[in-house]
Amino acid sequence: MWVLWSLIGLAVVCRCEQKFAIEPQDQTTIVGSRVTLPCRVLGKVGKLQWTKDDFGLGQHRHLPGFDRYTMIGSDDEGDYSLEIYPVMLDDDGQYQCQVGPGPNGEPGVRSRFAQLTVYTPPEPPRIVQGESLLTTEDREIELECISLGGKPPAEITWIDGLGNVLKDNIENIVDSMPDKRRYNSRSILKLIPKKEHHNTTFVCQAQNQAERTYRSAKLRLQVKYAPKVTVSVIDGSTRLMEGMDVRLKCSADANPPDVTYRWYINERLVETELVTELHLVNVTRTQHDSIIKCEVHNAVGKSEESETLDISYGPRFRKRPHSVQADQGAMITLTCDLDGNPQPDIVWFHEPTDRVVGTSGNLSLVVTPETTGRYYCKASVIGFPEIGAEATVYMKGKPSIISHRTQYGVPGDNVRIECTAYAVPPPSKVVWSYHGEEIYNDANKEYSVLEDPLSEGIKSTMIIRESKQDHFGVYNCTVINAYGSDHLEITLKPQKTFPLLLILAGVLGGIVVIIVITMVIILCQRKVKKPPVNTGFISNEQSDVEKQCKESDRSSNISDIKMELRTGSSVSNVHCELDYGGGGSETGSESVVTRIGVPLAGPVPIDHRYSNRYSSSDYPEPVFPPKNDGQNNNGYVPYVDYSRDYNPPPPPVTSSPPQVDPRFSAAYGNPYLRSVGPNLPPPPPLTPAPPPYSARNGLLPGQRPQQYITAAQPQGVKRASLATHV
Repeated sequence: MWVLWSLIGLAVVCRCEQKFAIEPQDQTTIVGSRVTLPCRVLGKVGKLQWTKDDFGLGQHRHLPGFDRYTMIGSDDEGDYSLEIYPVMLDDDGQYQCQVGPGPNGEPGVRSRFAQLTVYTPPEPPRIVQGESLLTTEDREIELECISLGGKPPAEITWIDGLGNVLKDNIENIVDSMPDKRRYNSRSILKLIPKKEHHNTTFVCQAQNQAERTYRSAKLRLQVKYAPKVTVSVIDGSTRLMEGMDVRLKCSADANPPDVTYRWYINERLVETELVTELHLVNVTRTQHDSIIKCEVHNAVGKSEESETLDISYGPRFRKRPHSVQADQGAMITLTCDLDGNPQPDIVWFHEPTDRVVGTSGNLSLVVTPETTGRYYCKASVIGFPEIGAEATVYMKGKPSIISHRTQYGVPGDNVRIECTAYAVPPPSKVVWSYHGEEIYNDANKEYSVLEDPLSEGIKSTMIIRESKQDHFGVYNCTVINAYGSDHLEITLKPQKTFPLLLILAGVLGGIVVIIVITMVIILCQRKVKKPPVNTGFISNEQSDVEKQCKESDRSSNISDIKMELRTGSSVSNVHCELDYGGGGSETGSESVVTRIGVPLAGPVPIDHRYSNRYSSSDYPEPVFPPKNDGQNNNGYVPYVDYSRDYNPPPPPVTSSPPQVDPRFSAAYGNPYLRSVGPNLPPPPPLTPAPPPYSARNGLLPGQRPQQYITAAQPQGVKRASLATHV
């Protein structure tokens, strides 16, 4: 029973107190979405309604007059949540769930205010300047992007054509719209266009919390810019060497592309027919570090680019090292000042010890007997010849005579006595004396003294004119400088002369021996060059025929002998052929080779009509024009085979053979072709035919004299001309 009364009492208490189990919370939503504001009440006894901005929406769940508003849930659960769909911008405001007092005087309750914020996306952005803009480089422009009607205001972002987000030089402006709920956003970009911006697209992006993705607008930027110039060396290595040709190319990128080029060398305009290239021929070291500039113009402006020539060249002395004279212990410096590119490598050598003593342009050392001597400075640049110069370090001290103690002279001739001394500093005086008496130039005309300064001392020469026997003896030479003196006794002795006749005889004898050896060598060479002699009966026959050729040549200059002169290195060969057939082919002919030294007189032209008759008086020897081939044959007449080219006409048919004078026969005067028969008269005695050559010089008209005789004529043999075959 007690439990029953307890439950009743609890129910009474619950009915007397209304409270919220769930209250609405602030929310943010987007236009067009669905939103629910929760509200759950325990012990509800009063009437419940929702208010918007303190305006009551109604107590019924369907909320008449507000079609998009509905209280969802069930009374049993005490759920009176407010659902709004679709959400509109006007739904933005404060909402509250209220429960009125109960019938038994229960107090009413109100929930907390819930702020419903409604976002709306902005309109798509747009760029005021349009979709394309033409501008000029380095001239500031403004690009404006507008995004309207956003809540909250749209955030605008600029991206250049290279994909970079721009943050500088941007001004953002937000304006409230008349409904006081939405906003207009503007963003102004101040830009200085560059050549890199040409043909690129600038993007304006706008976004707020009402949408997840950006909306964008684009503008293509056309930039007119001055030429962008580059200068480079073409067709060459990276290292320019002195003496080579250099080609430079100028490349320009410009908008508009109509450009003009100009080349300058050290600010001096270069006149060249080429436009984009500059040729430098045989560059020298004087052009090293020259500034080559290419200047390009267009309608926007001009631009230029320079290239400095780096020419490698070999070392050259600006200042050579000089010899130095110093006291012992003094500090000296030898300087080797060189010009080269790259900087020459310098090495100092001490020649007496042949060791490296320095590798810089200046060589400092202390003068001692060990450091004196010659120093060599060698400079080198890779790719070029080395150069060098030398200098000597002298240590000052007294003179030292280095001449021979014994010298010679020829009595009766002028005699010279030399006294050479090493002396640093140079000697101040050289004294000659003989038999204790000092010799002066002016005191005695027999003596004269000449002094030749040397780099390391002096050379004093005493000349004795027309020396006599009493001039030969001991002379004293004394050399003096600031540090002391040195003297030397020089003994002058007479020199024995070798007889002049013996010298001449020896020279002539040597010349004769050389001539004899030369002649022996020449004769041996001739003997080696002779053709081999056939053995057997041919050699005897050849010898007989050769003798007959010589005898026939004495008797007549008209024969059937064919001669060919063959020239060699020192001997002329004459080829003599015997034609026993009197013409026709060479099948039955024999050849005999003989060596004589007389050139042929030349071929004799024969009229075919008179091939069987010939008279030297009727047909004088013709004059042949000289050869026009420009060559001198030295008397050589080429072999001509007349028997091959000439066939005599057949004899006419007559009842009786014609009477022919035997003197006009081809066999007349030729013992090889004669034959005694019953029908032939005996040959007349040998009488020499009239010579066809000039009696004064033994040559044919127009024939050049022979320039050399290749073989000596035997004794008793008469020189005769050689006739060609008729």
